[in-house]
Amino acid sequence: MAKKTKTTKIFEDYGLLRVATAIPTVKVADVEYNLKQHIQLIREAHEEGVQLLAFPELSLTGYTCADLFHHEPLLNAAREGLKHLAEATRGIDMAVIVGAPLPYRNRLYNCAVLLGDGNIVGIVPKVYLPNYSEFYEARWFASGAEVPPGARIDLGALADKRFDSIIFGQNLLFGFEGFTLGIEICEDLWVPIPPSSRMALAGAHVIVNLSCSDEVTCKHAYLRQMIQSHSGRLICAYVYASSGFGESTTDLVFAGKGMIAENGAMLGESERFKMESSLLVRDVDIEKLKVLRRTQTSFTQLQPDMGQQPEKLVYGDRHHTCEPTQNGYYTVELTTLPSPDFASKLYRYIAPRPFVPSNDDDMEERCSEIFNIQVQGLVTRLNHINAKTAVIGISGGLDSTLALLVVVRAFDKLGWDRQRILGITMPGFGTSGRTYRNALGLMTALGITQREISIKEAVLQHFKDLGIDPNNKDVTYENCQARERTQILMDAANQTGGLVIGTGDLSELVLGWCTYNGDHMSMYAVNTSIPKTLVKYLVRYVAMKGDEEARPYLLDIIDTPISPELTPTNSEGEIEQKTEDFIGPYELNDFFLYHSFRFGASPKKIFMLAKEAFQKDKYKDVREGTYDDETIKKWMRSFFRRFFQQQFKRSCLPDGPKVGTVSISPRGDLRMPSDACATIWLNECDKL
Repeated sequence: MAKKTKTTKIFEDYGLLRVATAIPTVKVADVEYNLKQHIQLIREAHEEGVQLLAFPELSLTGYTCADLFHHEPLLNAAREGLKHLAEATRGIDMAVIVGAPLPYRNRLYNCAVLLGDGNIVGIVPKVYLPNYSEFYEARWFASGAEVPPGARIDLGALADKRFDSIIFGQNLLFGFEGFTLGIEICEDLWVPIPPSSRMALAGAHVIVNLSCSDEVTCKHAYLRQMIQSHSGRLICAYVYASSGFGESTTDLVFAGKGMIAENGAMLGESERFKMESSLLVRDVDIEKLKVLRRTQTSFTQLQPDMGQQPEKLVYGDRHHTCEPTQNGYYTVELTTLPSPDFASKLYRYIAPRPFVPSNDDDMEERCSEIFNIQVQGLVTRLNHINAKTAVIGISGGLDSTLALLVVVRAFDKLGWDRQRILGITMPGFGTSGRTYRNALGLMTALGITQREISIKEAVLQHFKDLGIDPNNKDVTYENCQARERTQILMDAANQTGGLVIGTGDLSELVLGWCTYNGDHMSMYAVNTSIPKTLVKYLVRYVAMKGDEEARPYLLDIIDTPISPELTPTNSEGEIEQKTEDFIGPYELNDFFLYHSFRFGASPKKIFMLAKEAFQKDKYKDVREGTYDDETIKKWMRSFFRRFFQQQFKRSCLPDGPKVGTVSISPRGDLRMPSDACATIWLNECDKL
């Protein structure tokens, strides 16, 4: 880490960084013992390909030394320990941050020390010192706020100049290729405006916190929540390491906890109350954080007043140039950190269905919230236009079922008679007996007005007028049926003074799996932001919470194969045309959608993530399907091709409520030209 050299790029096109917390066992004031624990954990982390490793606060001496911090032998041992620890990092391509007490100008500071490749790169002092309740740090330490810009600490000797003039100060960031690092210590996180807030605005993507937080009832849950929310507010990765076994228990207990959070999500936590050292390794997505910061324009609108902008600082050839950045920080430019093989082993859980909660409690809460958003949107629209009816086409499939359930709940909320809901089933050439029976049964169970209007004769007449051979089951054959159904619904709405409720979901609209001016058009589209992988969970939620009479129909609809039913059934009357045979599995398409739209991920990165999420013989208990590499590549190329080709359909979508972070409303989240080219994305798919 001594010179900025050209080495293997850190990100290898994935934008990931491997970080870890190291919680060593300690012996209070026994630097020699503590040093051995540090070196062992550094070696273990290196074997796992860790690029950034964080130890707890005052880890070399122990946090609970108390008045021993005034004793010169302890401080000398800490300085010598840092030199030995720096030497232990030589040649391992990893940035290591440890805690140590260091004197400067007649004051002692609680410091975080960045080590790498045999050197001590920089030192950051703690700014906010707790001096209340069980804490009394001001008895020993001074605040880093007192350190003047341009300060240096000498730890070397005449025979070794590596540890002379080490950069020291609260206003330091450390720039590696691909990411910038900021460091704060324990109490710094708990104040109203933590130093990390300014660090993030100055460019830090990763914040490391060296801590020694004692265990008090309910404190851990609060701390966990605070770390998660702080990482979300700063759109950063937050790496927290706190002291554990061996710290003095005279009055307090320290359980040892490592936490790694990213943009509001907890990626991992170490086990507390262990009697041995521990390592927590996770891969954080720096590329994702950069995308989110660029798209969330309000992130950079707040610029804290840090006074006059700093001038450029130079600390000699060995310590590099400190470039001034925003908000009074200097960025120490350092070397690259070679990348591990993320494709072979990933320390990060990749959800195969990112739109679907992973546990039952979250599922019920999420479904309740989404369903109520849909209902509230429709209630407002119906009330605003004083609609006499709501008109909806009922096919016996998932999407129209969910839309009908939303309409029923909206009418109940308004106190309107369900008979004012007009459900129309429109059997066609591909309608199966199963969906037909479910459509009729569901409408009866829910107590709405129902009509049956066959479209066969009208479509055949249309074929005759246009000179179309009805035996030719091409796209015209299919789309004529979809447009005939939409015409019926629109005219029925005019006839009854009503509103046509759209049923199409987010996944269909993204892929363009809808007929232009057919099922893609309505007067209010309640499912427009619901991905297909989530639709059945919403229907199941309502089924288990709602009318018992409707429940059997709802559960059977959930189990029915997904189909537009626009081509004839087979000889047994069963559905022959299955949507996923034509456009690919919805769980794959939704996976591609989430990572490409939400985080701007490249096809190469999405392919790597999909292989991890859907690899065979892994996560069998939560996986609906597993896919080999060729299947993933095939449908990912199809996804991007369709996404670009079908934008014109999304440019004229009807109104509908946004329910999640991914939405394609042309008035909101997706402003995209209809004739944009997919060449870049397709070429990358072809190179996989």
